[in-house]
Amino acid sequence: MNVLQYVATFFAGAFLCNCIPHLSCGLRGEPFPTPFAKPRGVGDSSPLMNFLWGLANLLIGVALYTAYPFAFGFNPGCALFFAGFLVLGLYLARHFGAVRRNKNQA
Repeated sequence: MNVLQYVATFFAGAFLCNCIPHLSCGLRGEPFPTPFAKPRGVGDSSPLMNFLWGLANLLIGVALYTAYPFAFGFNPGCALFFAGFLVLGLYLARHFGAVRRNKNQA
């Protein structure tokens, strides 16, 4: 694997992680923050916007995986994929936890 493959594999995991909350909120008909909300990433976007944003993240993640495939198992590609998933998941959990706490206090 070259550096571009490592970066693409990491971001495939990150994009696929990010598609989950947006698709699930969109499909449940619930608002959720997106980069298109005001304020960005804090205000709620419509369920339709969340579904579309989740779909875009899913397509980008799948495209990156398709362009730079790796075998699941104990190998650098799989480790980078899960590292991207983990890093973004930890960030989003902290960020949206704070967003929800602030909304409940208001």
